[in-house]
Amino acid sequence: MKPGTMDPKYQILFEPVQIGPVTAPNRFYQVPHCNGMGHRHPNALAAMRGIKAEGGWGVVCTEEVEIHPTSDLSNYNEGRLWDDRDIPAHRLVTTAVHEHGALAGIELAHNGMHAANRMTRVIPLAPSALPVDMDDPVQARAMDKTDIADLRKWHKHAALRARDAGYDVIYVYAGHNMATLMHFMLPRFNNRTDEYGGSLENRVRLTREVLEDTRNAVGDTCAVAFRFAVDELIGPAGMSCKAEAHDTVAMLAELPDLWDVNISDWSNDSATFRFEPAEGYQTRFTSFVKGLTSKPVVGVGRFTSPDEMVRQIRKGHLDMIGAARPSIADPFLPAKIRDGQIDDIRECIGCNICVSGDNQAVPMRCTQNPTMGEEWRRGWHPENIAPARKPDRVLVVGGGPAGLEAAYQLANRGHTLILAEANEELGGRCLAESTLPGLASYRRVSDYRINQIQSSANVEIYRGHALTAAEILDFDLEHAVIATGSKWRRDGTGRRHRTAIAGLDKLPVYTPDDIMAELLPAGRVVVFDDDHYYMGGVVAEALVATGCEVTLVTPAALVSAWTVNTLEQHKIQSHLMASGVRIFANQAVTRCLPGTVEIACEFTGGTSALDADAIVLVTSRQSIDDLYHGLCDASCGTSSFGSVVRIGDCLAPGTVAAAIYSGHGFARGFQQSQGELEAQLFARELPAL
Repeated sequence: MKPGTMDPKYQILFEPVQIGPVTAPNRFYQVPHCNGMGHRHPNALAAMRGIKAEGGWGVVCTEEVEIHPTSDLSNYNEGRLWDDRDIPAHRLVTTAVHEHGALAGIELAHNGMHAANRMTRVIPLAPSALPVDMDDPVQARAMDKTDIADLRKWHKHAALRARDAGYDVIYVYAGHNMATLMHFMLPRFNNRTDEYGGSLENRVRLTREVLEDTRNAVGDTCAVAFRFAVDELIGPAGMSCKAEAHDTVAMLAELPDLWDVNISDWSNDSATFRFEPAEGYQTRFTSFVKGLTSKPVVGVGRFTSPDEMVRQIRKGHLDMIGAARPSIADPFLPAKIRDGQIDDIRECIGCNICVSGDNQAVPMRCTQNPTMGEEWRRGWHPENIAPARKPDRVLVVGGGPAGLEAAYQLANRGHTLILAEANEELGGRCLAESTLPGLASYRRVSDYRINQIQSSANVEIYRGHALTAAEILDFDLEHAVIATGSKWRRDGTGRRHRTAIAGLDKLPVYTPDDIMAELLPAGRVVVFDDDHYYMGGVVAEALVATGCEVTLVTPAALVSAWTVNTLEQHKIQSHLMASGVRIFANQAVTRCLPGTVEIACEFTGGTSALDADAIVLVTSRQSIDDLYHGLCDASCGTSSFGSVVRIGDCLAPGTVAAAIYSGHGFARGFQQSQGELEAQLFARELPAL
């Protein structure tokens, strides 16, 4: 197909869909998703949602929006619609979305026992008196009939405010085990003996009432959507599509104008590629809904392929293609399908870096899309970048994520590029890490950028030679960008040990770089994970697959502890335990002896010994910056050389998302003065006093 011409087989994706009293312009539906912006960053939130609408999403929804102070999710930055004072912030969102012809949806939420009310200090509400579903030492009180009436009133008033703010689709929310309505449905939270407890019909009663209240309040002008988790993947103890979920859908089939269906909890709904690599993985749980209702159904499954989207519709599984993470990775995914630019789609890699932003109460970021969260505060657009003030010749050394992104965007700006990579294949750490268990999707990060660079006429690529400083100075160019990456340390220096571990000469020592290069240990192997992200766990998994007897030692309380933020820690630890990996948490390697690794308790200091034939150190990384320093020294006093900078892991090792962000930020700021760069660092949202 010629660029700019849509393949006719995708035409079905661009058919309008009637949703109650409103019409979506196409079948692309950005479902509600959290983003770490919420009520504290209204301009940033509106700009991000507006970009989605500009990119072709026919419906663009908010995150969950608290309807009352009894549903205070602080410290998380969610939406808020407690009273009329919140309406202006929401009008920013609806205006930004409507500007591009999309419908705006709002997910009204009362979180009940999932909210500890840390800021309001109001006692949480729940169907029955139980501790809140958070770590706080707080208990919820059982709702009486007055509380139930109040909840219905609060939701109705929030729906009216949402209508007045300009929303077209208004949600009733019973998903992710985060909503009071879902808690009423589940016997493990609801042990009531009145008309709101006991039978399924009674447990669904409050949901029915809220749906009816919402329709009566706004149903003549706004669509009413129902978001429902049809399976919790915990069998008879929870909601299951094979049991009560089927009957619940049948009971409520025609009440909402749209069914938004998914699985629960959030870690299952937003499962990482590592544990759910298949696109459309939720369909096996949600496909039954279409057979029980005449209303349109939207569902998710990390859809990035238009062919799979069409298949979902043709098979009768879905009416609309829902997306959260794919709309983050590429807000212009629908427009690229429409314009016949399938190869230009930035496919979501399912790493959940986006989720980590919300979990840490900061604006989200994305590995694939470095502009995510920066639309307002830095003025970054995912598809547009300012042309160069003056085209220059630039050398980029290093074809990993930072170097690829910098070269791609510098070329977009009109500069002439030489991209030099020491290895025969581009990709850097993305290429290497994609060989590890569950990380194959990291190839998408490098493949996307390589494809874009190779289609550019102003980029020359040189592979298979590590340039020296002297060779670089011989190039006829103005600027050098050094993106030579990093390497894992072999001395154990990291968070726990600020100096080398004793006795490393007594045992064979390996690092993740060795494992990725297939230089593998054998026998009894201790993996010392002081990194706490995914690498320690995947290295252990890789070694088990080769027949090693693996013991993982970590100073943290959990394996891969930081992955709590990416919703996969529980799955990682349970998977490793099931694979036979021995785990010693709250322990640190203190020294090595022949055939032995000594570990010490982080609390008592008491030591014990582990038999070991080798140790793998997953502690920290060192920047590979010798070329940068050599070039700075060699070019000192050379007037013909414009600038030498380092980016990505060469500057400071971090995540792949951080490397992409570094390369992107450099390319946008290239040729700007230090003052200009500081002025544009990012805008701040300040409260009116």
